[in-house]
Amino acid sequence: MKFQESESVELKSIVQDDIKKEIIAFANCNGGTIYVGITDQGEIIGVENADDSALQISNMVRDSVKPDVTMFIHYETLELEGKSVIAVHVQRGTNRPYYLAKKGLRPEGVYVRQGYSSVPASDTAIRQMIKETDGDSFEEMRSLNQALSFDALKQEFKTRKISFAQAQMQTLHMQSADKLYTNLALLLSDQCPYSIKVAVFESGTETIFKDRREFSGSLMQQLHDVYDYIDLHNQVHASFDKLLRIDNRDYPEVAVREALLNSLIHRDYAFHAATLISIYPDHMEFVTLGGLPTGLELADIKLGISVCRNPHLANIFYRLQLIEAYGTGIKKIMDSYFGKRKQPSIICSNNAFKIVLPNTNAGQLVKEDSVIYSVAPYSVAPSFVAPSSALPSAEEQILQVLSRQKEITRKEVQELLEVSQSTAGRILKTMVDRGQIIKLGGSLTTRYRAVR
Repeated sequence: MKFQESESVELKSIVQDDIKKEIIAFANCNGGTIYVGITDQGEIIGVENADDSALQISNMVRDSVKPDVTMFIHYETLELEGKSVIAVHVQRGTNRPYYLAKKGLRPEGVYVRQGYSSVPASDTAIRQMIKETDGDSFEEMRSLNQALSFDALKQEFKTRKISFAQAQMQTLHMQSADKLYTNLALLLSDQCPYSIKVAVFESGTETIFKDRREFSGSLMQQLHDVYDYIDLHNQVHASFDKLLRIDNRDYPEVAVREALLNSLIHRDYAFHAATLISIYPDHMEFVTLGGLPTGLELADIKLGISVCRNPHLANIFYRLQLIEAYGTGIKKIMDSYFGKRKQPSIICSNNAFKIVLPNTNAGQLVKEDSVIYSVAPYSVAPSFVAPSSALPSAEEQILQVLSRQKEITRKEVQELLEVSQSTAGRILKTMVDRGQIIKLGGSLTTRYRAVR
């Protein structure tokens, strides 16, 4: 019998470490046989102890190859020319891609058969194998990145006093049956590769930026950071009905919250472009990747019908009490604008979903029996409210204080602006990042000074 290497045949003189790569490659492709005890030139030299050699290979595979591929391997001892040769028959596995445990689901850990050689698989080939074996559900596919941490997610569960430990990973579909992290885990991990870009424009066209940020990290971290950023730009306007002062925000907080949650939960994460949020003087736009699910129309969405693209992600948000029930978000947005002069609009394409929230205070007319004024966010409510052009922003108020005194503390800012501790901290951090002020002292003696 003549032996020659091919796409389905590999020859090895002895048992060596790289035999694991050959087994992985065959299991990831169309199967094949590895003959141990035969040189590359096809010369039969045999092995000293076939049973020991087969056991050695079996142990190597069991300890070093993930997921478990042993059920797809069959060992056979052949007697050829009076010598013992081991035939390792490898079938195509059903849980591809198989990989070296130490390397993970990366090209350096995943091998495929290419001609007569076993070579590292490309990222595209790895994703295709995952899709073929895990199905089309993005959430349940195994994550290419298995080195994940969950600090932000754990803090969210802790804040809401809900148990979260390793035992919950599989229950929440964050781990597969073989304890590999899924794409759902990737989204909620601190290593999440998806981001949200937020831009603030001076006019109704995308020409001049006032500010722009990109938020990354766990979806839980993005949720809080983006909401806080939008909240900084969601101004309060005051109107007076005789002696009664009425404060109105540019955008109903319920609408902002639901539009943001919608952009996270219903996004199609098969696309890698960022979610876009644009804030204009007269409206705000949330543009999410992924059009309507097949069979649904825009009118169905407005009626409250919901087919969730990421049901496991939605379930986690539901457990964390961030959403009340599926399909209520759009209705809440519409209800929050009840009786308003301008109403939200929704625009869909095949691959995108846009929610437009009008600024309820933009272009508002002064009524005969009331006076309407503009109040910047976090400004102290004085006995007389001046027109918008005379009112300083939160940052300007802090800088005004620093023009009169050398330093200011976070607590003083909190009292000055009448905001929470966390909001005061965020405003100060923004000013430090912009180079307006500098931070001094340690955690217990932190104070801030204007940049001269």
